Amino acid sequence: MVRAPYRLLGTVVATALATTPVVADDLRDLHFGEALYHAYQGQFFDALERLDTELGQYYGLDEPGLDSLHHHIRTAEFDVGDFELNYRMHHRAGRAIKAVLEANVAEDVRNEAAYRLARIHFQKDQLDDATHALGRIEGTVPEPIRDDVEFLRANILLATGHPREAAEVLEPLQDSATLAGFSAYNLGIALLQQGDQPGAVTQLDRAGQLKAADDPAARAIRDKSNFVLGTLQFESGDYVHAAQSLDRIRLEGPFSNQALLRAGWAESSAERFDRALVPWNILVEREPTDAAVQEAMLAVPHAYAKLDVHGRAAVLYGRALETYSGQIERVDASIESVRDGKFLQALVREEINQDKTWVVRLRSLPDAPETYYLTELLASHDFQTALQNYLDLQDLRSRLKAWQTSFDAFDDMTGLRGRYYEPLLPEVDAQFRDVDAQMRLRLEQREHVADRLQAMLTAPRPEYLATTDERVDGDRLAALRRQLQGDDRPEAQALLSRIERLQGALTWRLRTEYHDRLTQAFEHLHELNAHVDAMNARHQAFVRARQAATHSYVGYDAPVGRLRTRVADALQRVDILMARQGHLIETAAIGQLQARRGRLVDLQTQARYAVADSYDRAARLQPVEGQP
Repeated sequence: MVRAPYRLLGTVVATALATTPVVADDLRDLHFGEALYHAYQGQFFDALERLDTELGQYYGLDEPGLDSLHHHIRTAEFDVGDFELNYRMHHRAGRAIKAVLEANVAEDVRNEAAYRLARIHFQKDQLDDATHALGRIEGTVPEPIRDDVEFLRANILLATGHPREAAEVLEPLQDSATLAGFSAYNLGIALLQQGDQPGAVTQLDRAGQLKAADDPAARAIRDKSNFVLGTLQFESGDYVHAAQSLDRIRLEGPFSNQALLRAGWAESSAERFDRALVPWNILVEREPTDAAVQEAMLAVPHAYAKLDVHGRAAVLYGRALETYSGQIERVDASIESVRDGKFLQALVREEINQDKTWVVRLRSLPDAPETYYLTELLASHDFQTALQNYLDLQDLRSRLKAWQTSFDAFDDMTGLRGRYYEPLLPEVDAQFRDVDAQMRLRLEQREHVADRLQAMLTAPRPEYLATTDERVDGDRLAALRRQLQGDDRPEAQALLSRIERLQGALTWRLRTEYHDRLTQAFEHLHELNAHVDAMNARHQAFVRARQAATHSYVGYDAPVGRLRTRVADALQRVDILMARQGHLIETAAIGQLQARRGRLVDLQTQARYAVADSYDRAARLQPVEGQP
């Protein structure tokens, strides 16, 4: 009986140590949010694809502190490890978390990284490494994972054969709101492993009566606690308490069939056959492919025979015999179906992958008889791992096929862009050269003005700052003066004197207003700088647009060709791996079906002998004709 609880230990740990949800409040990076969205949908490949890309760009920045991902970088570095772990990329997940653990980070961050690394090692069954990782936790442990750390420590102790130490760690966790059911059940297992069966019974009884609210995992562990407890009590001969423990299991839970079967045997062992019929009659109305239901088909007529209702027993034995014969035919058909590859086709259906209850839905698939007897196999951890690997390979194969199609589409897109841009670019380039020449001339003129103004700071030249009207007036006065020079007439001399006064007034104005005009000239030069900057910006925008136009279709042949080759090679490797993994799954399925067929043949043989014996007993109880 010690082995029964171990079968659930992996499930319990995996459930209790599920990835801590990422809180995305105050999200500032939309790309990180997109990765979280895919992770919450269980699409960890897509989440990794986006988060890896975002982190790669972040690490390549010159100033990563200005990037929006900087606000979530600690969470993102943890999450990439969690996503890889959920995608069963344990090696990469370990490296990602080790990088955080070995970095210069705060104590609480380092402790959280050590816990996550220990969890990875534990799930990979690397118990020594898990123990070493937990040993690196020192000082402050973040509150959200404090109980999880101790629960992981207890499970490592259980797995390494130290139940007494595990019990000491689990004892304080009994009041944990999130781990109450799991810690209570595992404490019972720890007590059972150390040989304290009375203590284990008491603890499992407590775990079997914990309130589970609406938590499916908590209800399942409560049912498991009651089932293990009932099994312990049954094997120790305490049939009354065994029936009470088994009666606490939900009729629609995952352990309901086994509980109904065991509850009936508990009543039967106490020779209360009429009470044993109650759970058994419920059980025989359920799915006939279930092993517990098939066993109950013989148990019900057995109880009627013990109650001396041999006629009813004979009829039920005959019905069971008919059912077994039909089920054997179905198993044979299932084996042939698996060999024909239909089982793998049923497993990769898209509608199955989108439903969390896909294991149950496999029963209702049309043209898939092979799935009827494989629910137990499908629910096992080893088969689930193998199957998930196959489904991941199938998903990867679909992606590679889509990428191959994308390459063709990419070639079409670059070709279309080339045919659109090539006729337009020569004319655009010609116009741009004209505009570029004019722009360079204006820039040279502006630099000439700037140099002249700079020189006027040390060598004043007032005439350079004359207005247009002043320059015209000065030129006219100079022309008139040249005309009057050499004319000795009094009228000419009077005009010449007036011209000199006007030239003096103009020179006076230029010299007295020189500093103000120079200041205004510099102000206008600065205003001109804004226009020059705008002109440069438009020029650069055009250059970038011109380059983008060319880069949108030039230079892609070589990299696309390399990617096409890599995808083709990867697709070939995936096909080989899928064939191997599919053969492994089919072999396991056929082995399970053959084992079930052997069990059905044994039940069929028992039913044949039992139906004959029941008819004989019923005949002996009939009165002989002519006798009272």
